[in-house]
Amino acid sequence: MFNSWDALRHTFIVGTLGYIATIILLRISGKRTLSKWNSFDFIVTIAFGSILASLMLSKDTSLLQGALAIGMLVLFQFIITWVSVRSNIFQGWIKAEPTLLLFQGEIQQNALRHQRVTKGEVLAALRTNGIASLEEAEAVILETDGSFSVIKKIKHSSASALVDVKGYSKQQTARV
Repeated sequence: MFNSWDALRHTFIVGTLGYIATIILLRISGKRTLSKWNSFDFIVTIAFGSILASLMLSKDTSLLQGALAIGMLVLFQFIITWVSVRSNIFQGWIKAEPTLLLFQGEIQQNALRHQRVTKGEVLAALRTNGIASLEEAEAVILETDGSFSVIKKIKHSSASALVDVKGYSKQQTARV
């Protein structure tokens, strides 16, 4: 049932501010917080569940408020993806970049500290990929979803898949 225009305005304002705050907090907390989810999947999935629970359990939340809240999430998701596909600057603001954690057998200590990753996690990623020594790995990368990519020693390759990895170009320059 429809409660009031004030209730709808409240849902719109609080929903908008809550969405923005959630994005900011997730972006500040880093990609390890999400581990396997991107921030927008996380926000939409949790928010849909929360809205549905409120609609089902709270007598104070009207169907129209819930529909508005879900519609806002869908609209925000569409706008964010539409703009990020068309603007590299905007995409840089909302999307984390992959980070180089190990390069040519050497652990990148500053990157580990900054990304809150332990050496043990890097070693586990190597073992999971059948690599027994650091020297057998060209690179270990912390991906935008919190997963690890392991690249075995590169022979006669341009390593073009690594060009967008934070720290890779710096390592290449240092090696030349």
